[in-house]
Amino acid sequence: MDTEQITKAENEIPESVPQTQAAPAPQTEEPKKKKKREKECRRVKSVSPMSAIIPFIMPNRTGAMNLIHDTADIEKLEKYMKEKQLSGMTNISMMHIMIAAYIRLVSQRPALNRFIRGQRIWTRRHVEVSLTIKKEMRLDAPDTCVKISLLPDATLEDVYNALNEQIVGYRDNPGGNFDDTARWLAKIPSLILKFVVGLLRFMDYFNLIPKFLQKVSPFHCSYFITSMGSLGIPPIYHHLYDFGTCPVFFAFGAKRRAYEADAQGVIKKKHYMDYTFVTDERICDGYYYASALKLLHNIFRNPWQLDERPEVVPDVE
Repeated sequence: MDTEQITKAENEIPESVPQTQAAPAPQTEEPKKKKKREKECRRVKSVSPMSAIIPFIMPNRTGAMNLIHDTADIEKLEKYMKEKQLSGMTNISMMHIMIAAYIRLVSQRPALNRFIRGQRIWTRRHVEVSLTIKKEMRLDAPDTCVKISLLPDATLEDVYNALNEQIVGYRDNPGGNFDDTARWLAKIPSLILKFVVGLLRFMDYFNLIPKFLQKVSPFHCSYFITSMGSLGIPPIYHHLYDFGTCPVFFAFGAKRRAYEADAQGVIKKKHYMDYTFVTDERICDGYYYASALKLLHNIFRNPWQLDERPEVVPDVE
């Protein structure tokens, strides 16, 4: 084969080999689809058969209440609070610290953020905290319920800012969504109001209450907190509500003093604070609650951990 034949053969492309096509013109990328919003609440299915049956045996939250009383040595808490006041958190109170401590507790023991709806166990993404406030500490001063919502990794600063925004906003301008809703309901004639409330209970069972009403309702929350310390009395055992989703009521009382002997026999003045929990036993077992209470003691001994976000936040289930 001469040189001309070789060149001709090299330039011929067999039919079985596809010819190379020119690269297509660059196309404009399609806009990325928005990430699907994660649901605020979801059904918990990874529970034991006994836990799944208990809500049918005890259908009411008030019939499933357990009462816990405990005491905290608040020496470290008081020192922590004074440091925060000097750093610029001039309005900080024990209420802020107790809310932050419980949210941190939920971050490590996520089953505390469960609730019962429709006799099934559900859980939340956010920790929703309800509390009652008064504009002024007078017998005739009006009061209302406010609610804040934070992620489980919230710090004390997050709690401080969110709560102060709610409290200052109400005291400057009394009223709001909850008061407006309650005022509207109070104008309904008794028999009709009884029917309306019954309808709301039915809708709540099937999670049919509109989201804006659940957002306003203080009864739909992770827990309710109340301070008896501001009233100068010990904490009460506050009942839970059958309406809504609140599974825990947390109350803490006034600071009290005690004189105790240390290891060397020296008498020292100690400061304590009593607190109570009323819990819905259907969301988790006693061992889990006990573990959470021990973790709360650890937070009280070292409240400075509330300044940083937790390193690990287990799944909400």
